[in-house]
Amino acid sequence: MNPRPTACTLALALGLAAAGLPFFARGASAQPARFLVPDAAPGTRWLKGNTHTHTTNSDGDTAPEEVARWYKSRKYDFLVLSDHNVFTNPATLASLMDSTFLLIPGEEVTTSFQKAAVHVNALDISRVIAAPRDSTLLGTVQKTVDAIRAERAVPHINHPNFLWSLDTATLFRVKNDRLLEIFNGHPTVHNIGGEDWPSMEVAWDALLTRGKKIYGIAVDDAHHFQGEFAKSRANPGRGWVAVRARALEAREIVTALDEGRFYASTGPVVAEIVVTPTALSLTITRIGDFKYTTQFIGANGDILATDKSLTPSYRLTGSETYVRVRVVDSSGATAWLQPVFTTRYRERAAQ
Repeated sequence: MNPRPTACTLALALGLAAAGLPFFARGASAQPARFLVPDAAPGTRWLKGNTHTHTTNSDGDTAPEEVARWYKSRKYDFLVLSDHNVFTNPATLASLMDSTFLLIPGEEVTTSFQKAAVHVNALDISRVIAAPRDSTLLGTVQKTVDAIRAERAVPHINHPNFLWSLDTATLFRVKNDRLLEIFNGHPTVHNIGGEDWPSMEVAWDALLTRGKKIYGIAVDDAHHFQGEFAKSRANPGRGWVAVRARALEAREIVTALDEGRFYASTGPVVAEIVVTPTALSLTITRIGDFKYTTQFIGANGDILATDKSLTPSYRLTGSETYVRVRVVDSSGATAWLQPVFTTRYRERAAQ
């Protein structure tokens, strides 16, 4: 669990002082906040999946068929094989797909700028997407996102803290992206930051507070299926998403991700999320004898309320711009619900 950030911490996370940008913290509306209630989605269900993993088609240690079998045997509903600059056609693994398991075609579009790694996953592709280059870091990221969107695929920006590559000022300026890895199971990606570099959760709040609508995703980035499962190895099963979708179908799932109709987790399971104009509540599925602590978090990373029940809820006080939820179980595993925005939120165009 990350320490509570201050407004100054978030401003530094965005590099606002250096960039000469104003720091957006509160909505300008004088009216009391009301949640923007998502449209009802009848006939939907939770589908568990992983959108980032590797095989021997790039730098993984296991063939695509065996990687897919690992996830299918553990009751995942869908999987994206995202090898570096490689398109693995799910049609070659058709025998594994049925009414309970779907392979969504993907690629980790992998490029760089100077020493910075620029890795952006492309979800639901039909062919390999060539990795672009540019004369600036921002341009490299933007061209990668644009190339993915041009193929009608959905991008998510991977592990920004890997090699300390993507600062939040750069992330803020990227356009037409909605998904950001806030948890990545690889041991070298620095999810919790270090020294003057923010954790991914602090960076997420900085972006949201500044007015960028973006959703947090959790992934495995698995490379190691053989041998020992250990903290120092990139093993599977560490991070996933639960998507609210009508059908086990690629376009339905990736659209739901792009629209924020999911939660991310490393352990806790959420059975239900209910939003009304004035309240946000959820139901947690107890696993074994675990206990749970739920925090409701708003602009600037402020903790608005804490609830230790299995049915935590939060009622708006009238000044909130967004509210997101973090659920931590008694082993330290975490689930992150997507931010619910209010009428006081002001989305700012990237500059």
